[in-house]
Amino acid sequence: MNNYILVVLDSCRYDSFLRAEPRAMARLGTVEQRYSYASWTAPSHYNLLMGLMPHCSPRRTIAAEYYRREFFRFNERLGVDHLEFKSFVPKLYLPLFLKERLGYATHAMVSLPVLNPRTILNQGFDTYTLMPAHNDMLAMVRAMRFAEERPSFFVLNVGETHYPYSLPYEDSRQFARIQGLHGVLKHFGDVVVDAQVVSDDGGIPTAAAMREMQDRQVAAVRYLDRIVEELVDVVPDNTYITITSDHGELFGEDGYFGHGPILHPKVLEVPFVEGKVR
Repeated sequence: MNNYILVVLDSCRYDSFLRAEPRAMARLGTVEQRYSYASWTAPSHYNLLMGLMPHCSPRRTIAAEYYRREFFRFNERLGVDHLEFKSFVPKLYLPLFLKERLGYATHAMVSLPVLNPRTILNQGFDTYTLMPAHNDMLAMVRAMRFAEERPSFFVLNVGETHYPYSLPYEDSRQFARIQGLHGVLKHFGDVVVDAQVVSDDGGIPTAAAMREMQDRQVAAVRYLDRIVEELVDVVPDNTYITITSDHGELFGEDGYFGHGPILHPKVLEVPFVEGKVR
């Protein structure tokens, strides 16, 4: 069976991903525009860990048939030939299925505190770690250990593409702060609490600040492409990687900003690419 790695670029918009032109990620397969089942981190990760990858919004298709085809894709991802939708029933939770039914070693490394190990998402994992920094995929890659006697499953929730869109070597205090959000981040000890507020009124960033934020998200994807290149170099043979996002982000389109309580195509459009490394 294959080792399987699910990389979730938190908050990464599809068009930000395309603007970055990531080469290492694109070598995995065809980059697709897909749609998240949810507009914010926690429910979207629950869907992903149910085995529901972002969908294609197919026309003239019965939902049950689409689910059947999508779950069948796990045969390719895992390197098996006997899985179908009913294989995942009744728990419908990928980490538990992989661990209990197929004998996988299961690990999660998450960047966002809303996914911390005390949440309900921490089921079926041998290890589940909230990383010390919210934006350090490289630390995740260098902490990965693959079992020799059984295949491994990893979930990597990557925070560089999430607000404040800062890279590990950058001081996020130099960037615009979203009024209201810093209280949550302060509770978890995030350095962004001291950043400068750049907004018109009501905590909404200016148009210039929002353009800068999306530019930083694009730069984060370019940076992460180099990390993915290192990931591909270090994983064992028979490793399959899926790269996607949990949801998109609004940077001022139609008067919206951010994600969560927003119904807009840009908060649901996400990149999706996957393939076997070797």
